[in-house]
Amino acid sequence: MKALNLNLRAALVSLLLLVVFVGAWQIGTGGGGAPSAAAPLTPEELEYAKLMGKDPGAAVVKSDGFPPPLAVAEASWKHLSDPFYDKGPNDKGIGIQIAHSLARVGLGFALAMLVAIPLGFLIGMSPLMSKAFDPFVQVLKPISPLAWMPLALYTLKDSNVSGIFVIFICSVWPMLINTAFGVASVKRDWLNVAATLEVNPLRKAFLVVLPAAAPTILTGMRISMGIAWLVIVAAEMLVGGTGIGYFVWNEWNNLSLTNVIFAVLVIGVVGMLLDLMFAQLQKAVTYVE
Repeated sequence: MKALNLNLRAALVSLLLLVVFVGAWQIGTGGGGAPSAAAPLTPEELEYAKLMGKDPGAAVVKSDGFPPPLAVAEASWKHLSDPFYDKGPNDKGIGIQIAHSLARVGLGFALAMLVAIPLGFLIGMSPLMSKAFDPFVQVLKPISPLAWMPLALYTLKDSNVSGIFVIFICSVWPMLINTAFGVASVKRDWLNVAATLEVNPLRKAFLVVLPAAAPTILTGMRISMGIAWLVIVAAEMLVGGTGIGYFVWNEWNNLSLTNVIFAVLVIGVVGMLLDLMFAQLQKAVTYVE
């Protein structure tokens, strides 16, 4: 009951903060009146809209100021009412954009898991390997993932594959470090019992070390997913194509701030849902001694 009351009060405070924020936004963008009329597109902007596959008559217009909440709500409803339309390479629904970004993140993240978790086990179970790999980890870990993009584009010759590679690079390090730490922190008593019972190394890894280190490993995976979702937006802005990052950049080029704000909100909601998913997985594998 106490926890329920706390959750209810927290929800009410969150709702109050949202109302205050939206009210301040409305006041800051013109008070309670109707949204200001959008400025018409210049001939050059009309021609650019045609080249980008947009319909110039469908009011891809530039804003003459920061859009009020009502304008963003209207744009959001328009996008969410038909999220999977496809009218050409540069005019796809928000559902398709998110799906492409999630596919890149998912593939890069899965490849990072295949490398980071086994390597983390090796480092965590062997002091020799830990000292041998530590210089490489300490040098490579601080490098911005986007710094690898030029090398990836030059080597891989494919912008989509390069984006996946960047997600792989940024996802590896939190998983690797947390896996190694979790494995190295397994209680010595449990390992001694396994040694007394003459459990072979493979069974010890899966039946003793993995369950004990699972919460820490999931923590690393959760951190990696958060970083990957941050990086994919910037990567898609650089390489173009279809994806939520390119959608933001394209709408900025069209001077459509309402669509940019809508995309920012979508990025935040999707990131929150991904984090909640890993939080539930982490809770499921956490044990109480």
